[in-house]
Amino acid sequence: MGFEAGFAGGAVVFLWMVFSVFAFCSIANAAPYPTRLVVSKDGTGDYSNIQDAINNCKSFPDQRITILVEPGVYEEKIVVNSWNTRISLIGIDADRTVIRWSDAAEGRKNGTFWSYTMLVQANDFRAENLTIENAAGSGPGIGQAVALHVESDRVVIDACRLIADQDTLYAAGENSRQLYRNCYIEGTTDFIFGEGTAVFENCQIHCKTASFITAASTAEGVRFGYVFLDCKLSFAQGVDNVYLGRPWRPFAKTVFVRCDLGNGIHPEGWSRWGYKYAETHYAEFECTGAGADRSERVDWSFELSEDEAKLYTKDHVFNNGLQDPVPLRDWYKD
Repeated sequence: MGFEAGFAGGAVVFLWMVFSVFAFCSIANAAPYPTRLVVSKDGTGDYSNIQDAINNCKSFPDQRITILVEPGVYEEKIVVNSWNTRISLIGIDADRTVIRWSDAAEGRKNGTFWSYTMLVQANDFRAENLTIENAAGSGPGIGQAVALHVESDRVVIDACRLIADQDTLYAAGENSRQLYRNCYIEGTTDFIFGEGTAVFENCQIHCKTASFITAASTAEGVRFGYVFLDCKLSFAQGVDNVYLGRPWRPFAKTVFVRCDLGNGIHPEGWSRWGYKYAETHYAEFECTGAGADRSERVDWSFELSEDEAKLYTKDHVFNNGLQDPVPLRDWYKD
């Protein structure tokens, strides 16, 4: 064998070895389960409804699973179970990708907690570009009707529309951290409620009746409840005297920072809801609009100082909202 032939043969063997190493690494790094699924009502995707896609995801995956939802109205009552971690549910845009159900408390025992359109029990869940709606409406015999019920940790809801009447969003879970970013949330009474630590960033909060926006039930010892950052409040025509919040439990915490409160807020701002001696933490900082006038606010709410306001960032809230926080791992960042 000549030098040229030997060299060429050796080069082929070397390249094959390199290719084999890269192929092995690619196989090793590839998830042994689908990480991208498509839901389409016309049957062109992997599934025609969202719940089937979720049910067929790997339990406790070590890689994120993305479920792309094509435009359409999906009449479903959805549960993201605790073992369906690391799921991203992504629509094309919120106006055209709608998840809708009609259920309500209807006098049932604990009926509020069964009325959801979507229930999220899994950690590291993300939703983007979706409308999640409870279309039960309001009136006698209906009561609470939850659109989105979240009780897990490290949840991001981005550019979504949450639509219902009473109790639209149940941001629950004593050890839960949730981020709502660039969302539109509308309702009537207590339509953002629960015990979770939740940050609302650049959201529009739309009030359909003269009632209460929030009903936090922050647990004793949890440092942060609901934090609204740079949000805008809007009001249906003729609606005024809306309260920023009232405590569902005695240690409720709700803070509005640099928010446009519009012109529909009750001068008192906050209500005790019967908790005369409740250790609530209700505050505002550098809010604007006619509703930000604090001259007639209840004396147990307050304006944050400059130093106190510095604590109300996502980094600080999500690091210190729990006594023993899980490492952040940039879960809430783009």
